[in-house]
Amino acid sequence: MALSSEVYEALENIVGPDNITEEPATLDSYAYQWMAELVTNVTDGGKFFDRAEAVLMPGSAEDVQAIVKACNQHKLRFHVFSTGWGPWAASPAEGQILLDLRRMDKIIEIDEQNMFAVVEPYVVAAQLQAEAMKVGLNNHISGAGAGTSVLANACCFQGGGPDVIYFASPQDSILSIEWVTPEGDILQTGSLGSGLGWFCAEGPGPSTQGIIRGSLGGAGGWGVVTKIAIRLVHWPGPATLPIEGTVPSYQAALPEDQFKAAFPAFSDWQDFSDAIYRIYDSEIGYIAHRQFVMWGDELQAAFLNIVTDPTRQLCDLEELLEKPEIQKLTEEMQRNFQLIMVGMTPRDLEYQKKVLDQILKETGGWNISFVEKPDVQRYVLLFMLRLCFKNLNFTATGGFIDTYNSVATPDVWASGEIQAGKKLLKKYAGRIADAGDQAMGPIGGQGGGGVTGWEDFVFYDPFDPDSSKAAAEVSDEGDKLKAVQGRPPGGMLLGLARATHADQEARAQKLSKSPEYNWQRKIKETLDPNGVGSGNYFWGADTSKK
Repeated sequence: MALSSEVYEALENIVGPDNITEEPATLDSYAYQWMAELVTNVTDGGKFFDRAEAVLMPGSAEDVQAIVKACNQHKLRFHVFSTGWGPWAASPAEGQILLDLRRMDKIIEIDEQNMFAVVEPYVVAAQLQAEAMKVGLNNHISGAGAGTSVLANACCFQGGGPDVIYFASPQDSILSIEWVTPEGDILQTGSLGSGLGWFCAEGPGPSTQGIIRGSLGGAGGWGVVTKIAIRLVHWPGPATLPIEGTVPSYQAALPEDQFKAAFPAFSDWQDFSDAIYRIYDSEIGYIAHRQFVMWGDELQAAFLNIVTDPTRQLCDLEELLEKPEIQKLTEEMQRNFQLIMVGMTPRDLEYQKKVLDQILKETGGWNISFVEKPDVQRYVLLFMLRLCFKNLNFTATGGFIDTYNSVATPDVWASGEIQAGKKLLKKYAGRIADAGDQAMGPIGGQGGGGVTGWEDFVFYDPFDPDSSKAAAEVSDEGDKLKAVQGRPPGGMLLGLARATHADQEARAQKLSKSPEYNWQRKIKETLDPNGVGSGNYFWGADTSKK
């Protein structure tokens, strides 16, 4: 349904005529999102989710507040869009307006002494990193890449990534928050609410962060977070990353006495698991991640040769796979991960390298010599420190999801999980791209380690209905296999996409016996009595009125 002229005029008066539109092609550009062809209520294999009735671009917290109050007055639902990475960014249903926060893109402050930054919603990770590095600091970057919102990663969505082992998870790095509630009140949490600045997350009394963030975040269902303070960490490198090279093999030449990329590899999964525990205990590493297996363990060696050599192209893949040296490297890389060691001083790096050598000695592992090549070192360091090549997730076929994944202690690697995931993918070979073990993910899922995680990528052709159908089937089958083991669902990405765009009333009935969901519903009804906030409730459902 189109907005009435009265409602449109009220919203236009808030943001100005240049910052609101009902133009259909523009609205469709927001509805066009990855994974639309997999979601069950998109029955025609289309690429579009529901079209918003209008898109607004507020420029301040006061603009957001005025829009939210207008929504309450006119019984109009709103959905919030930041950098828009994925189906959760599209409107979850018809009859809603979309708030695109791209005008709110300022780094308000970087406090060098107290090591935090204050940012608005559209500040992306690379933008903050570039400024933080100038003063010897660095920020967490989500596994989704350097082009995603710092604020949304921390407050509104999952947000983990390769650097969590050193940086801590983004939800653990939130300090004070400025928050527009679904009724249009501006709340300031922590020290900010007492007029004492941004430095402290909470004070005495109940915490609001469990409501705003929780496990996965409400993606706007609890209102709109307009500013946050986020912790930063030390950066001993140059004030500007020294980028060199050309597409696709951009590289960063960093000081060799303080930066080192290693590829620890192992002959079996028990040794792999044992080494991870030792890395946790020894507290080495700035980044620990299983990254390049995203292409599959059968292809990662060939792909790395392509992306580190500007004379190579993807069409060289089959030729490379026939080369004996690539076949040997493929076998060597079968059970490996990436460990980026950053020394605060040269002596610190030397210590970390010696500790890694001892861990490898104790577990029968080795560091893959391929990574010692200077161009590979420079490519891997840039990739892992900035996560600026995340478009490579779509390189193989144009679409991907995850399936038989887990967040668990390192022991799970030795329990047969990887073999089960590979077997599942083989079953669908020919309909999806199967390249073996595709269990990509962090070696440390929280500060200091604690858990690992992987996503078991499934690459499918989004323009082939049968391939898309197979991708959904393999993800669902992975969930069933895990349910038998009494473990949480594995296909997180598809599950979140479905939760975002599901029939919420049916979903609410299904979950009505869940204590967690019922508490979530009570909080929602208290904060949003008019049901105007359209959020994505991944552990429950959004039952507010449509």
